[in-house]
Amino acid sequence: MPKVETERKGRSFVVTINRPEVRNCVDGETAGLLFEAVECFRQDESLDVLILTGAGELAFCSGADLKSIDSLVTRPGAEESGPMGFTRIVDLPKPTIAAISGYCLAGGVELACWCDFRIAARNASFGILDRRWGVPLVDGGTQRLPEIVGLGNALYLIETGVLIDADHAFRIGLVQEVVPEGQALARALELAETMSAYPQTSLRNDRQNVYEGVSLPLPEGLRLEQQLLQESIGDPEMAEWLRRYAAGDRPPPPRPRGASDGR
Repeated sequence: MPKVETERKGRSFVVTINRPEVRNCVDGETAGLLFEAVECFRQDESLDVLILTGAGELAFCSGADLKSIDSLVTRPGAEESGPMGFTRIVDLPKPTIAAISGYCLAGGVELACWCDFRIAARNASFGILDRRWGVPLVDGGTQRLPEIVGLGNALYLIETGVLIDADHAFRIGLVQEVVPEGQALARALELAETMSAYPQTSLRNDRQNVYEGVSLPLPEGLRLEQQLLQESIGDPEMAEWLRRYAAGDRPPPPRPRGASDGR
């Protein structure tokens, strides 16, 4: 069985870490396959959204395979793309979602934080448990986690090594929706399908503006937003959707699911 499986679902690309016997931890071979999957998604214009998940319901990813940690750092390209496979890739132009069931630990948290947002099953749990062995975060966790959950929550997770459940993760903004056990991937696919139906130029440009502008002073961020404005409003897809709007077409927006909805 391959350590990473990929599957096309309409215009979505599901990437599955497939090592359930070791809670989907990542060794060098797995990291290389994850990198290849991300690059495949990047290059295929028939795909709009990447969904990262783990095989089975026990774990999304329990982090680096500490028994094979040398294979991560010596993997060709690890310095550029990140030991876990792709966490240092910052120029992917299309949306990504993490669909999380079970354990999401250490490097698994870093993989999840690389994604644009996270859908968690009720049985999901999160923690920087490698703190117990003195293993540092090297796949973007010290940079992305504070931006997602705030400084205090990030330091709480990083310094204590505490294990939190899906409700706690939802409260601090680490995950955006909590769904019943076994439904994280289905919900991610549902949202991805909705996203694919939107005009893609403005969606991708707005996404780029968020990522590039988050570290800029407001005046520079506003200039960045303006730079991509003409490209977005000149998109023929936008013109078609505005024509549909004028004709009375009002597709219903997706309804979010909170922690209480996942019981």
